[in-house]
Order: sequence, then C-alpha cells, then structure tokens
Amino acid sequence: MRTLGSAARTVTEFLVLWLISAVALMVIDAVLPGVELASTGAPGPLGSAPSALALALVFGLLSTVLWPLLLRAMLWVGPALLFLFAFVGSGLIMLLSVRILPVATAESATDIVILAVLLSLVSSTVSGAIASRRDDTYRMMLVRRQRFRLRRKRLPDGVSDRPGLLCIQIDGLGYKVLQRAMRSGVVPHLAAMVHDESHRLMPWHTDWSSQTGASQLGILHGSNHNVPAFRWYDKATKKVAVFSNPSDNAERERERASIPGLLADGGASRGNLFSGGAEDNVLVVSRMKGARMGGGGTGYADYFIDPASAVRTFIRLVAEVLREIRQAWHQRRRDIRPRVRRGGIYPLVRAFTTVVETDVVVAAVIGDIIKGRNVIYVDLVGYDEVSHHSGVERPETLAVLRKLDAEIGMIAAVAAQADRPYNIVVLSDHGQSQGETFSDRFGENLEALVLRECEANRPQPQHRRWLHHDKDIPDTGAQGRGAEGLGYATASLRATPPPDRVTAPPERPVVLASGNVGLVSFPLAAGRATMRWITEHHPSLLPALTTHPGVGFILVAREGKGSIVLGAHGSIEVDTGSVAGRNPLADFGPGTLERIRRTDGFDNVADIMINGRYWPDTGEIAAFEEQVGSHGGLGGPQTRPFLLYPAHLPEPPDELHGAEQVHRVLSGWRDLPAAEARAGRTVGGR
Repeated sequence: MRTLGSAARTVTEFLVLWLISAVALMVIDAVLPGVELASTGAPGPLGSAPSALALALVFGLLSTVLWPLLLRAMLWVGPALLFLFAFVGSGLIMLLSVRILPVATAESATDIVILAVLLSLVSSTVSGAIASRRDDTYRMMLVRRQRFRLRRKRLPDGVSDRPGLLCIQIDGLGYKVLQRAMRSGVVPHLAAMVHDESHRLMPWHTDWSSQTGASQLGILHGSNHNVPAFRWYDKATKKVAVFSNPSDNAERERERASIPGLLADGGASRGNLFSGGAEDNVLVVSRMKGARMGGGGTGYADYFIDPASAVRTFIRLVAEVLREIRQAWHQRRRDIRPRVRRGGIYPLVRAFTTVVETDVVVAAVIGDIIKGRNVIYVDLVGYDEVSHHSGVERPETLAVLRKLDAEIGMIAAVAAQADRPYNIVVLSDHGQSQGETFSDRFGENLEALVLRECEANRPQPQHRRWLHHDKDIPDTGAQGRGAEGLGYATASLRATPPPDRVTAPPERPVVLASGNVGLVSFPLAAGRATMRWITEHHPSLLPALTTHPGVGFILVAREGKGSIVLGAHGSIEVDTGSVAGRNPLADFGPGTLERIRRTDGFDNVADIMINGRYWPDTGEIAAFEEQVGSHGGLGGPQTRPFLLYPAHLPEPPDELHGAEQVHRVLSGWRDLPAAEARAGRTVGGR
C-alpha cells in the first residue's frame, strides 16, 4: 500500500507539473511576440491548449532524459558559467522539442532560448515547491542529479566493499531527551534503529566545558586541551577567543596539526566548527576565512546552482521566519516561562540554521555517499538553536527535532541505495539544561555583579559596561550553536572573519559567559591571579560570589597550595579532594572533581571559574547568558549527550568520559579491517 501511495503521489505531481507548464506556455504565447503556438481555431487561449500540452510533455520528457547528459558535459566549467550554460542547454532541449513536435514557431533562436528559460523557471519553481513539502521527493531529486557522477568514475577495486563511516551529529540533543522522544514517536527513524536492534544507544559524559567548540575539537582533532569555555580571555594576546570566529578556530586546528584528524584520510566535513583534517569542507567555520562563495567550501554554489533547490530552500526559509514570529507571539501571549527575547535578527538566524544550513549540508552528505567517501562528519544544528530560545522540550523544539529525524531517515535511505556500504553513527556533542536565566532570577547579570563588587572599594561613581560577549557578532543570547549559527550566517555572507575584538581596560576584569559557566580574568595580574591577589585588590568579590544564590561553586588558585573549589558552605581542594564543611560539588554528580581538575591544568584557565547553581529537585540551572535551554558547564542533562552506533561494531567502554575518548572510539571504527567493519550491506536504515 505504501508503494502504491508513493506511485500515486508521483503521478499526481507529474500531472500537476505538466499542466502548470502547459498553462505557462499559453501565457508565454500570449505575451511574447516572437513565439506563436499552433491553434485549433477555438476562441481565446483555449485554441493553443492542445499545442501547449503536447509541447510541455515533450519538453519535460526530453529534459528528464537529456539534462543529466548535458550537465555531465558541462561539469568542467565553474559555477557561474555552469549557471549560464544551463540556459543554453534548456534552449537546445526546447529547439529539439520544437523539431520533434512542430507546434510552435519562433522568429529567432533567441526567442527559442527565452521560451526554454521561462518554461524551465516555471518547472523549477513548481518542482521546488513540491520538494519543499515532501522530503522523499527532494531526496529522489538529489539522488537522480548526483548519481551519474558516481557512474562516471568508479571506485578503485576493493574500496567500495569496505564500509565507510558516516557520523551524524544532532547538536545539543541530550541522552534522556532522545529517549523520551523515541518513546513518544517524535523521532521514528532513530527509534527504529534501536527497536530493530541494528544499533545500540548509550550516553557519554562531556568535559566541564559542555559546548560544541570543546566537544567537536576533541572529537574531530583528538584534543580539546586548553579549551575552558566557548569564549575566554587570552592574557598572552589580550584578546577574547571565541569559537564563532573563523580565525580563532583555524588557530585551534593549527595547534593540533601533529594529531591526525578524524577526517584526514579522504573525509568530508559538513557544517562543523572544524575540518577534522578533511580537504573537502562545506560550511566549516575554521575554513571560512577568505573562502569563496559560501565559505568553508563550495557548498552554497554547488547547492544553489540548481533552481529547484534554491526555490525549495527559499520557500522553507520564509516559512521558518514566519513560524518563529508566530511561535514567539504565542509564547508571550500565553506567558510561558521561562522565556527570553526572540526578536531582532533572531528569526533570520533560526531560519538560517534550521533551513539553509540543513539543506546545504544534507545535500552535500548525499553527494558524499554517492561518491563513496571514506568518512563523513555532519552537524545538524537546528535543535540546539531553537532549544536556546524556546526551551529544551517545548513543542516547537520537538517539531524541529522531528524534521531532523526525517533528514536522517532520508540520508539512511540514500545510503541504502549507494554502491558503498556505510556504518551510520548518530551522536550529540552535549545536552542542554533548562531554567530561568541568572539575570531574570536575580535582577542583574554576572558581569554587573562582578563589576559592582570590584568597584565597591573604588571612588569611581561611573559604572561602565564594556565587555560581555563578542562585540563584532550581535548578541542573540545563544552560546552553543546559537551564537555559532549567527557566526555561520555572518561569516558565510561576508566570507571574512570579524576584526579583532576590543580588549578590556587593564584596571577592570574581563567577564565572559558560556552558558552557566562564567569566567573572570584580571589583565593586571601577571599569570593566573591567586586568592591572595584577588582579595587584596577586590576584597568583597570572592565572598559575594560564593554566597550568591545563583552560584554553585567557583574555582580559584592559591598561593603555592594548588587550587580550591569554594561554595557557600564549604570547600574542596582540587589536588587532594579534601573537603572542609559541605562539599560544594555534591549536587553535580560523580566525576565532577576530575573534570574540574583537568580544566584547572589548562594554561588559559580564567582567574575565577564560576559554575552557576544547579537545582537537582527540578533539574534546572540559571544560565549567565540569555537562554532558556543552555549548556557550557556542569549541572543537569547538558553533560550527558548520546552515542547511537551499529550493533556489530566493537563496543565502546561502558563509560565514555570526554570528547577525546569519543575521538578514539570513532577512529577505531573508521580503521577497522573490512571484514570486521562490514555486517550486511548498509547499516543505518530500516
């Protein structure tokens, strides 16, 4: 029944496209003086209807048969010329159609080309609109248009028999949230992988910095050492490093050049912060500096060269902007809390991450599968972006997750048709924790609190706010991939990195936020400021932080005694684990001290590392950024992402701690001998 229904839809769509194309020909006949359709003599435009129907049918059939051959012949030209040659190709097909079926006359060859171009635009618009509503139609359109490239160049003997590794990252999706989504039917494709026992699902544990920059750097490049947060102040350069800046990300990659990346051997990086060593990159932030159109590779050019793809994405883009405006209005009208401001440029940022970026990277992955690449890593960012502003499991957020599940199902279906088998791994880089923001709960943000206490002993009446986020990227309140989404959008459109950010006046501390982690650095302090230095210069700051109801604990260094974690009612020594009073880490679960100890050893750890409070009874946190759902620190589901992997692959350790361990597991699966890596033809689809 499902096959019959699909066939009926295909026939219906063909009839709709045919009839609309015929109507377009009748309109062109009426308004274009150089073209005339044969008429039956009936009054009005109906006289040319039979000719229009016949010509539209022949043109459509010839385009289906001949267009792949013409495109294959034109692949050697660049994108701009390819777009121009597409019009010439359409003209040639129309000329052949008129020769086969002489129902139209034209005064010149130019009129024939104009007729072909107008009809092609109409058919592309209609097919794109149809594809925007049906992902299976879109998938088949992409597969048909890319499969001939694989036919043109077969893989070397033996390579196609070895399974490739396809890693699909759902940004920001926590393990428990995924389990609930599977039970409630939100993600049927992912649930089917577990239910039919082709895949196994397990959680893993992030580092203290539970955000995409730290996780992807560890997963793709094998090391996230010296990454304390999404953004931090570098005392050596006196600048703020941030993961949405292409230059900063490129520097992080250069620091790890001696470690083979996960994608170094014939791999492809799609929609990520880092390349993973891949030479082929699409929408990769670290490769956006000075990149061609689209930034981070030719993804935009390759995708939007097809008018149907452009129309499909444009329709979905406009719909997503309107959807966000409507959903934000409903949230305000119903007074749903917690909530944050969702106006300004954010609707466009959401549409870019959930529509444009998703369409481009999914199309690139489909091409990679058809080409048979060795290893592919793609990041689907829409869920993370919407969670920041709407909430972790609000209806609009789960709707985005449902669409991403459909994209994964589509990718798996393409992989099932490919000549090369693939082991499909689905994972996340972190989870998210929800709660009312720090500023909404307590009436001031972290920066205001720190500066107020630092100014308490200074006879300076003026209180000037100067640095909280990256000043060159407008603050959307999104840290994880929300700020990254805006970074993608701005860096992609201008294909240049933001200029060097302003630095702090040396007498004032630098206060930064990464979800519910705050970082305070003192430019005047040589090296890492100690408790003694901070107390001498700002005596009320540490007591104010440790006793604040929105702060869980702080990490500071002591003079010659190692670092210490301070809470409102006790402390714990980082090196020895010795507790005085009440353990400030008690609410944050096992392994917390080890995470803190690792970060404490970083060269660029902030002078004061602040982790916001976690309320275990409700599972809530208070983000220092303006986010409903947030991540970046410790507390709640943000530190428990998931790993969904083919059941026949070697099992990972029972407990995976940190992104670097995930890198080792994925690298091991990538390098398995063919016999061990293969179990059936393709793993990942139903």
